Amino acid sequence: MQVIETLAEGLKRELKVVIPAKDMEQRMNERLAEVKDKVRINGFRPGKVPTSHVKKMYGKSIMAELVNEIVRDRPSAILSERGEKSATQPEIAMTEDEAEANKILAAEADFEFTVSYEVIPPIELKPVDKIKVTREVVEIDEAEVTEQIEKIAENARTYETKKGKAATGDRVTMDYLGKVDGEAFDGGKDEDAELVIGSNRFIPGFEDQLVGLKAGDEKVITVTFPADYPAANLAGKEATFDITVKDVAAPAALELNDELATKLGIESLDKLKEIVRGQIESQFGNVTRQKVKRRILDQLDEMYKFDTPSKLVDAEFENIWRQINTDLAQSGKTFEDEDTTEEEARAEYRKLAERRVRLGLVLSEIGEKAGVEVTEEEMQRALYAQLQQFPGQQKEILDFFRNTPGAAASLRAPIFEEKVIDKLLTEVTVTDKTVSKDELLADDEGDDAAKPAKKKAASKKAAKAEDAAEASDEAPKKKAAPKKKKADEADAE
Repeated sequence: MQVIETLAEGLKRELKVVIPAKDMEQRMNERLAEVKDKVRINGFRPGKVPTSHVKKMYGKSIMAELVNEIVRDRPSAILSERGEKSATQPEIAMTEDEAEANKILAAEADFEFTVSYEVIPPIELKPVDKIKVTREVVEIDEAEVTEQIEKIAENARTYETKKGKAATGDRVTMDYLGKVDGEAFDGGKDEDAELVIGSNRFIPGFEDQLVGLKAGDEKVITVTFPADYPAANLAGKEATFDITVKDVAAPAALELNDELATKLGIESLDKLKEIVRGQIESQFGNVTRQKVKRRILDQLDEMYKFDTPSKLVDAEFENIWRQINTDLAQSGKTFEDEDTTEEEARAEYRKLAERRVRLGLVLSEIGEKAGVEVTEEEMQRALYAQLQQFPGQQKEILDFFRNTPGAAASLRAPIFEEKVIDKLLTEVTVTDKTVSKDELLADDEGDDAAKPAKKKAASKKAAKAEDAAEASDEAPKKKAAPKKKKADEADAE
């Protein structure tokens, strides 16, 4: 077998593999010898079929099997012998000429095929002991815990029907029908809807107009949807809502005590405080980790500069670009609304894709050299987490991960990456800094401040894309009715 390198340009490689016809024939004859005693042909006793007859009947099919085995197995062996790793599955090209193919199957012509691929560039790891990061830590005080418990208590608050007019803090039960330009719109109708006046759950101006109404009253409310409302067909539009009030209820006293905890299924107020404190610490801890991780990655990005395989970058860019366009479609915005252009955004996200691929290769090399492994138990936990995100679709999710090539790798990659970050945290210099909650949750502007204004939006959105976990395209559709867009639904500006 001959392996001839026909292209070595940057990371791109192309090899021409030639297996002489006589070698192919020899392999075929060896395979024929193996099957000769097993075939059953009328007119011949078992094991007495002449080799020439077996070859006439099965030669081409056996040769086809050999060809398939060679193109399946040899490329990886060839790359291993060359000391190269392919960034993606190598592309195999064979002759498409039927006459030539028949000659190969008849062992009358050499078997030739090409292998095209991009190599993963060799990465010489550098010491990380000079990497220094600040880890922002929030000390959870009693006031923060109490504030969260009050929010929980507010959701569990009971209401009692009252006579008279609705006031701020009262719960109104109503039917409503929303219209734009006199026409009802999807999601603009509800019955027995409950709304606490002052909760700011509905669009601005809606709740204020309920003050003073009482059970049995009917009213037409006029409001204007916010310009950034997630339903593009309603954003910025004036709308009317036909309201029928069915009940007005006053809130019961809000008390933080053991009775509240028991109502929530927890044994005591102290235990509730302990649980809430743990949840807050976990939430802030996740933010802290993401910021520390970003700072480590930023410094690794400065340390390593090398060409990245274009196909990996293309695939990463497509994932990011799909996410960005989904976000824009859901918000009803355009690139111009983000103070940029599609061309500039593409360039920005292309840089992000290159960065992510480069850092992924670096982290992979660090993890491999450090012996980082993902256990089967960790994979099972990750799969279980996926199943929890799609209740009722467990079978489909399981089938997807069982039958889709590369699906398991999508579970393994983030686990592996986090374990490599854990490894790095034991080697880099980490300095803890106590900060306020607002300081922790503030976006890192960093280099954004030095960039032209029109590029800031794209840069910040790119940073958000880098930090974001994998999100499903099947996100629940948001109701178009008068609900105000929640903070966690808003796009990063």
